Amino acid sequence: MAPKGKVYRGSVKEFPGFDASQDAEALYNAMKGFGSDKEAILDLITSRSNKQRVEICQAYKSLYGKDLIADLKYELTGKFERLIVSLMRPPAYSDAKEIKDAIGGLGTDEKCLIEILASRTNQEIHDLVAAYKDAYERDLEADIVGDTSGHFKKMLVVLLQGTREEDDVVSEDLVEQDAKDLLEAGELKWGTDEAQFIYILGRRSKQHLRMVFNEYLKISGKPIERSIKGELSGDFEKLMLAVVKCIRSTAEYFAERLYKAMKGLGTRDNTLIRIMVSRSEIDMLDIREVFRTKYEKSLYNMIKEDTSGEYKKALLKLCGGDDDAAGEFFPEAAQVAYQMWEHSALAKVKLQGTVQPAAAFNDDGDAQVLRKAMKGLGTDEGAIIDVVTKRSNAQRQQIIKAYKAHYGRDLMADLKSELSGSLAKLILGLMLTPAQYDAKQLRKAVEGAGTDESVLIEIMATRNNQEITAINEAYQQAYHKRLEDDLSSDTSGHFKRILVSLALGNRDDGPENLTQAHEDAKVVAETLKLADVSSNDSSDSLETRFLSILCTRSYPHLRRVFQEFIKMTNHDVEHAIKKRMSGDVRDAFVAIVRSVKNKPAFFADKLYKSMKGAGTDERTLTRIMISRSEIDLLNIRGEFVDLFDKSLHHMIEVRGQGHPSPAQHLVRPGPRALI
Repeated sequence: MAPKGKVYRGSVKEFPGFDASQDAEALYNAMKGFGSDKEAILDLITSRSNKQRVEICQAYKSLYGKDLIADLKYELTGKFERLIVSLMRPPAYSDAKEIKDAIGGLGTDEKCLIEILASRTNQEIHDLVAAYKDAYERDLEADIVGDTSGHFKKMLVVLLQGTREEDDVVSEDLVEQDAKDLLEAGELKWGTDEAQFIYILGRRSKQHLRMVFNEYLKISGKPIERSIKGELSGDFEKLMLAVVKCIRSTAEYFAERLYKAMKGLGTRDNTLIRIMVSRSEIDMLDIREVFRTKYEKSLYNMIKEDTSGEYKKALLKLCGGDDDAAGEFFPEAAQVAYQMWEHSALAKVKLQGTVQPAAAFNDDGDAQVLRKAMKGLGTDEGAIIDVVTKRSNAQRQQIIKAYKAHYGRDLMADLKSELSGSLAKLILGLMLTPAQYDAKQLRKAVEGAGTDESVLIEIMATRNNQEITAINEAYQQAYHKRLEDDLSSDTSGHFKRILVSLALGNRDDGPENLTQAHEDAKVVAETLKLADVSSNDSSDSLETRFLSILCTRSYPHLRRVFQEFIKMTNHDVEHAIKKRMSGDVRDAFVAIVRSVKNKPAFFADKLYKSMKGAGTDERTLTRIMISRSEIDLLNIRGEFVDLFDKSLHHMIEVRGQGHPSPAQHLVRPGPRALI
């Protein structure tokens, strides 16, 4: 069933000893008389391949002179009927029916059009066009042209031609030219040259486009997806993003579609049925694996929790198995996770903050504005916010000195006496140097009753050597104590060892070492008790080496270690740590791993969690917004949109419920997709 030379990755296989007439008779008996044996119907149909189901339809017609699909429609109802009937149609006819439903009647289901036309191969597109003509005696292109408009329509028409290049031989010169053309058509142009996006993304081969996306990242400093979100809009934007996602990984695209179909209140059953049916004999095993890697739960379990009755049983049969039970990657699909790390290693993204040095800066003039804002009755908070949030930290330090020289007063003390609440925390935090601010947050986390381990982890696991050194100096100067001593006295066990190791600030700065990475991966695998990796080291010795690897190896080297770990164990290191460790030790190691992979995404996740649910964790929100405002807050904004389909600026605004968080001033509303 798989193409020659390829491993079959579907979840539904041809039934051995298949007899079409015998199956037709079994289905007839299941529907004969009063009521129907739904269990027998779903068991039989979900355990046959599509080719075998088509033969059953033909045998049923020959034996009983009746249309099997019509009988199934009569006997079954609701979502279960839609699923079973979809399984009985050949793939091209099933796609044709979905598209006919999407453009028939009032309104258009653009998401359905996007999903099908962005994900199908040339041959699948040709088969779809022919099936549509045969089933409805209509021209598919004409119907889509009549039901859509603008650039969205133009791209759909291009995809309908089924003429994407399929040559795997790639010209490096053409790759560079296409990346440059896309950049000039979008980011570097006033307005957007949509035709260039349509031509390149609609015609070039997958292998070529993957290299174009890598080249685009190098020359623009941002992934192509982020540029599409900033330059395009509406259904055209969604279509182009779907095309890019399918080029990168069709399995990952469908895993995301399935997750969104089931998350939150209600289930998008049409989407769930369409994907489970259409991918069950193509790449369902890969989709399952990506699903568990991305969402930390199996597709099987999510379906189980989100559906019911025979409908659930049939979907679970198509899913083919519970990956949580196995607890590991399929050997072939482990390569998907491996490639995720490979992609992150290639991503030389330029880190950008939202706060930049002010042009034509005048420290004495700013000092006068601030003094005027605090003089007399009342305080002009708007003027203070405007100055402080629009100056770089270095410029703020100059303002402090100018204020002292001009008025003989301590600006920090004056601000503290005039402001209160969250605004005071934000403004005073911004006036400290980054090292002073981190030192203060760490001091708060360890002093008094109880310890705020999450703050210790967030700061210590994400700062580089230079930042750690500066924090140590600021801590000593402010509190006349060594940071290492306070961490040691306030924590214990392996968690203490991790923090003390990170506080030394001696992480390697060099590139990866492949030989060493393989040995390090063996230590990680043995410590986590995975695969057939063994050593003669004692448990204590392994744990010490494991800690040393995660706390002292360079980021490029650790990326390679995590790749080697996947190759060696068929496990993802983050998931393995979560399953086999607990408490603060687990959280610290997971923070390191996530920081290595994508630090802006790590902070985007923390910001989201600080605002989701009831209430807002203003301390976390303010701390991250201050500490990342001049480093990578622009990148964090982009990751926030990618991860949660909403803007950071909008979420802060909404959470304020009419009383915006002061942290909002640091987000800087920008291009639509990034705010």
